[in-house]
Amino acid sequence: MTRPIVGIIGNQHLINDSYPVHAVGHMNSEAVATVSNCLPMLIAPDPRLVTVEELLEACDGFILTGGRPNVHPEEYGESATAAHGDFDRCRDAITLPLVRACVERGQPFMGICRGFQEVNVAMGGSLYPEIRDLPGRMNHRMPPDGTLEEKFALRHTVKFSAAGPFHQMMGAQEVMTNTLHGQGIKDAGARIVIDGHAPDGTPEAIYVKDAPGFTYSVQWHPEWDSANDPVSRPLFEAFGKATRAYADARRGEAYRQIA
Repeated sequence: MTRPIVGIIGNQHLINDSYPVHAVGHMNSEAVATVSNCLPMLIAPDPRLVTVEELLEACDGFILTGGRPNVHPEEYGESATAAHGDFDRCRDAITLPLVRACVERGQPFMGICRGFQEVNVAMGGSLYPEIRDLPGRMNHRMPPDGTLEEKFALRHTVKFSAAGPFHQMMGAQEVMTNTLHGQGIKDAGARIVIDGHAPDGTPEAIYVKDAPGFTYSVQWHPEWDSANDPVSRPLFEAFGKATRAYADARRGEAYRQIA
């Protein structure tokens, strides 16, 4: 049977400081293929190359990946400062309307790190430019040195709402996660439910209230060790199940229109 197609939102990079590419981390593709049991497809998020309408028709679900550039603060009514870091306006132009369209259609998506922040902004929310500068907050950024294993090591707990959807999905109200981000949610967007927090109060798990499809998004990076981690695996399995259900329903509707 054909696997559902999951569009993985890529990021722009320069190879050797001169050759531009769109890229997706191998661990994202591996998590989609082996844990979600879907077909991973790299998406070049640039409105000069693709349209949201084309992506919605070509893919059954989406992974909004992490990335070094941040959502431009103009998208939530603020001016850019040095603390906001680098930006990718092409990605903003695709992902923000894509999130809103998926919410409306019931098309599954999962936001990861920057993707988590994109979901909040797409729904009208705002972001802090630098979490570690806030009183009482910890440094959530990736360690600057060390191996990949050390950078993605589990570093703090996330506590979910009692009997909430993440609690039910994980089978535990408190879990350990990695943390590799500088920004975070300031004001939650319309219909954004914050269902999990770090010990310092930083939002870590959200979903869109009353959305007909899968909208679970997390601030950490569940693609790391997704096949073995007890937090990552159920998240990608649930996303895969939702994407297969959406794909099956869409194929069924297409068949009924032909018959």
